[in-house]
Amino acid sequence: MAERYDCHYCKESLFGKKYVLRDENPYCVECYESLYSNTCEECKKPIGCNSRDLSYKDRHWHDDCFHCFKCHRSLVDKPFSTKDEQLLCTECYSNEYSSKCFECKKTIMPGSRKMEHKGNSWHETCFTCQRCQQPIGTKSFIPKDNNSYCVPCYEKQFALQCVHCKKVHSKKCWVKYNQVLGKIGTTQQLEQLESLLFVTVIFFAGLGGTKYISFEERQWHNDCFNCKKCLVSLVGRGFLTERDDILCPDCGKDI
Repeated sequence: MAERYDCHYCKESLFGKKYVLRDENPYCVECYESLYSNTCEECKKPIGCNSRDLSYKDRHWHDDCFHCFKCHRSLVDKPFSTKDEQLLCTECYSNEYSSKCFECKKTIMPGSRKMEHKGNSWHETCFTCQRCQQPIGTKSFIPKDNNSYCVPCYEKQFALQCVHCKKVHSKKCWVKYNQVLGKIGTTQQLEQLESLLFVTVIFFAGLGGTKYISFEERQWHNDCFNCKKCLVSLVGRGFLTERDDILCPDCGKDI
């Protein structure tokens, strides 16, 4: 006599019936679905053995129930997003919740890289330098008059140039102070050069802490503000000028 093969739970014979193995124990379909089937998030019915069980973060759906909350298109084997536990296709999520590019006004799709500055967002390829029109990406940039510039373009267009080394100064900050230079030299020199000896020199701090000096619409790096002849630093000292050159009082006494 053949050995009986019964449902592990209800003990009914499984001879000639469909059954499901779980932990090496056989169950009739009815018992298995009542004991172990997941409940569909959409229709709240059990997901039976004959249906595919689609799961996401411990939640389950029938094939036919796995669709976008707004447009109801199937999301089976398609990318999707969630908002407030609702499933949304990429298009519906983008139209409803994604940022709009400040430049092209189009939606910045989920998963794509975007740039953000002062509350606005851009596609990575739309955030470009105002001058060269190249994408700035993750490089440093300088904002000016509601536009953005890569550092090389900003320096070419706006930065000041050192009279001595001809290199540009970095973007100036708002740190400055005035220094009145003292009288030097003989009485005759003072009378002749009084307008030059009592001047206001403004020191600016640039990006990275670089300092430079401005005098009569000309600029020097701190390290370049030296006597043309003896190369002594003239920072904080009196000086004379001869065209684009600056001289200490000793070297300039024969001017």
